[in-house]
Amino acid sequence: MKKFGQILSLSFQSIRGNKLRTSLTVLGVVVGIFSIIVIMTIISMLQSSIESGFSQLNKNTFQIEKFNRMEARGGDRDKNWRNRKDITIDDTHQLSEMLTKAKYVGAEQWQFGKVIKFQNLETNPNINIAGVNLDAMKTNNWNVDYGRDFMESDVQFSNDVCILGKDIVTKIFPNINPIGYRVRVDGYPLKVIGVLEAQPSMFGNSRDNLVMIPITTFQSIYGRRTFSVNITVMSYSKDDYNEVIDAAIGYMRTIRKVKPGAENDFSIFSNESLISQVNDITSGVKIGAMVVSIIALLAAGVGIMNIMLVSVTERTKEIGIRKAIGARKMNILMQFLSEAVILCLFGGIIGIALGVGIGNLAGSFIDAKSAIPIDWVLIGLSLCLSVGVIFGTYPAYKAANLDPIEALRYE
Repeated sequence: MKKFGQILSLSFQSIRGNKLRTSLTVLGVVVGIFSIIVIMTIISMLQSSIESGFSQLNKNTFQIEKFNRMEARGGDRDKNWRNRKDITIDDTHQLSEMLTKAKYVGAEQWQFGKVIKFQNLETNPNINIAGVNLDAMKTNNWNVDYGRDFMESDVQFSNDVCILGKDIVTKIFPNINPIGYRVRVDGYPLKVIGVLEAQPSMFGNSRDNLVMIPITTFQSIYGRRTFSVNITVMSYSKDDYNEVIDAAIGYMRTIRKVKPGAENDFSIFSNESLISQVNDITSGVKIGAMVVSIIALLAAGVGIMNIMLVSVTERTKEIGIRKAIGARKMNILMQFLSEAVILCLFGGIIGIALGVGIGNLAGSFIDAKSAIPIDWVLIGLSLCLSVGVIFGTYPAYKAANLDPIEALRYE
């Protein structure tokens, strides 16, 4: 350990003695590591925000809907989707009766871009209206902060009641408790019975601009068959999740009379499927960033090897003197190899710090959550260590094998 400490001390002295050369050598490594860390930091921030935003469904929950939100729209695909039958509330009731393996079977319908009014105050025209049954509250992980939740009688008798998101309360009930007051939705008066807990935002876009009403009330306002129903299903556990999905698909095909061998006329999506698609998209970017980084590091490695060869030539007499007073080949080899590794790791640390800092700064402009890609930081340091060893070995070997007599004669 004492010899190793001396070798490191000599390596640092040599590096400090050639500041300009060291700076230029380190710069190549900094660029290579920075290029991969900054991209991976931004991707990690995006994934974190996307996963948080997509977690609109509760755990072990999937949704059955008319359209497939995970496929590109346009052309024949659009035509096929338009020709699909709407999913109805009756379909939901039948599925709920048949799918006994499910914990909850929720139903929801949506209207977007609405204005909510209270007395002389009103919201912006960006409010989403959700008609829901009781199970949909549980499958979507919507919880009431204060007031009360919907009751079975609210759905059964199409009661004129609603639950508001926090943004709406802030906008039109700035100084009073909204419980018990009536708001107007498309001119329809609804009594406020509760206020939702705050929902996680996605890329800075709030998800608290939401009004929920019983699905039967929704249908009395907008029409029973105006919009396709989305069915949300929760399994009892992760273990039976896939089994419940398979059963739901089979029952929905029966309910909608899909012929054997024909394509489903409905779609399934879940948090996991959405996140998986995002990961598929970003995987290509990650591979590209890795390739660019490796190319940059190889170029930096060649530069390090050239600099180290020059250093060996300049320090030939020093090597001869050290050998003459008892330094072994291994001591010389380890000194020059440690110099190459230190240069690479030093450049790597700077590149990682810059990459994480600038990556988080860039991600903040789209309100993405800050992140540090720990796995890629470790990969980056490993790459630096590998480059230092690979490209430092030959110069170190050359220095270690210099003949001490010839080295002492060198001018």
